[in-house]
Amino acid sequence: MSAKQLEQAAQAERTAFVFPGQGSQKVGMLAEMADQFSEVRETFAEASDAVGFDLWNIAQTGEGLNQTENTQPVLLTASIALWRVWLSLGGVAPKFLAGHSLGEYSALVAGKALTLTDAVKLVNLRGQLMQHAVPQGAGAMAAILGLADENVLELCQQASLTGEGSVEAANFNTKGQIVIAGTTNLVEQVMATVKAQSGKAIALPVSVPSHCSLMKSAAEKFAEALEQTAIELPIVPVIQNVNAKAAQSVAELRQALTEQLYKSVQWTSTIQLLQDQGIDYIVECGPGNVLSNMAKRLPNIEKTFALDNKSRMEDALNAILVAEGKIA
Repeated sequence: MSAKQLEQAAQAERTAFVFPGQGSQKVGMLAEMADQFSEVRETFAEASDAVGFDLWNIAQTGEGLNQTENTQPVLLTASIALWRVWLSLGGVAPKFLAGHSLGEYSALVAGKALTLTDAVKLVNLRGQLMQHAVPQGAGAMAAILGLADENVLELCQQASLTGEGSVEAANFNTKGQIVIAGTTNLVEQVMATVKAQSGKAIALPVSVPSHCSLMKSAAEKFAEALEQTAIELPIVPVIQNVNAKAAQSVAELRQALTEQLYKSVQWTSTIQLLQDQGIDYIVECGPGNVLSNMAKRLPNIEKTFALDNKSRMEDALNAILVAEGKIA
């Protein structure tokens, strides 16, 4: 899909597209869509050629799917496949793009800041560097629910001061839901304290403690790859994870992508910005509906959509075209 084709798509004023990160993968993802839309297999073939292994086979068999260096290119490719189907069916170009963690790369491909070929190579490397940054079992992540953000941050700070290592807020997902990441024993310490305070703490089945200072060594190496990759400012604004802003220069964009490895995902602030900019409809472009379900609970969002099967895709197409005044 060329930049010109994206520019020619009907422009939305009230719609944003969001792209999911790790955790949304599932075995057999997009199988139904691939039978009905040629863009799906074509996109996977293009991405597979770039990284040198069969991403579609991993997606369908599940073999190696949960290894970070595989998960990231597979998910990015699945999201871009759905994006291409959306445009091919006459879907609108959104007013804003955003992606949760890995999903930020999908947003940048959709916005023509990165080619799919370069992006899958980057996220494959990103996954490898993240996997190797911390010894297996040395890092962990957990979702914390039911406590104020300030309380969770204080618990992390206290644990980091008293123990060896660190634990930090990794994702600010919604009000009352923070994901923490860091040294395993300190994550477990915070979880125990949260439960003692009548909050909820759920250990996440991940092999890498993302978005915390344990990833700084990975970020230093990844910055070199970013410098060698052709990047442009996106033609649709992409709200970045680390600061909930759209980059004003390519240098800013590269810096934010580097920092994203070891700084918190500011998803709550990202969605608030979208609402402040008049966004009423959020479309999740990727396998599953994690982000659209989170947005459903927001008072100023009229409706959310997922695109991961044909009926959902068609419902979203019609609803958005009507809501944006493109069809009666």
